[in-house]
Amino acid sequence: MSGRFITIDGPGGVGKSTTHQLLADALALAGHHVHTAAQPSHSTFGKTIRALGGAGTLRGRALALAVAADRHHQLDSEIQPALAAGRTVVLDRYLPSTLVLQRKDGVDTDFLLAINEGIPAPDLAVVLLAQADTIHNRLSGRGTRHRFELTPADTQRELTLYEEAIPLVEQLGYPVLRLDTTDLTPREAAAQIFLHLQQMPATVSPTVPQPR
Repeated sequence: MSGRFITIDGPGGVGKSTTHQLLADALALAGHHVHTAAQPSHSTFGKTIRALGGAGTLRGRALALAVAADRHHQLDSEIQPALAAGRTVVLDRYLPSTLVLQRKDGVDTDFLLAINEGIPAPDLAVVLLAQADTIHNRLSGRGTRHRFELTPADTQRELTLYEEAIPLVEQLGYPVLRLDTTDLTPREAAAQIFLHLQQMPATVSPTVPQPR
């Protein structure tokens, strides 16, 4: 039996990576065999994309193509085999992030959809959002920022693009859970996602454990 594929996207500062790990912990406690992953991947190629993209050395269509190539390779070599083995895959960033970050980098939507054609829809696509001032305050407390996160205007633009990306991926068959985390901790956000998964078909665990 194939496993379940859960993706988590959202702007920087929304608590995405922490929520990703807490959700994975909760699913593991509930008896799921969990495989966590991120995009770009943690392969040598993926790490190079992160470094060059973050520094601005790789931009625009070149960066979008590199991200898409890494995604296709990771799906073939890591994610699809894990799903085929019955594992629950929890992925930090997927197509919604591409439709935001690469659009901020000047790449048009049609090009992005074309180079990502054929990638599988997840069983649940979580999009974490929050009010712009909340995100900006979280980023200020974090210190280090990506080049897409430098100003409050960057944050607002990112939120707008996520709102535009949601109906696009829904048209591709993605079941989207849009979650406002303005007043939620990552632990509370993870618990809400877990509860939503419990209410979907073929959920394994009968209870809602508290993420560690």
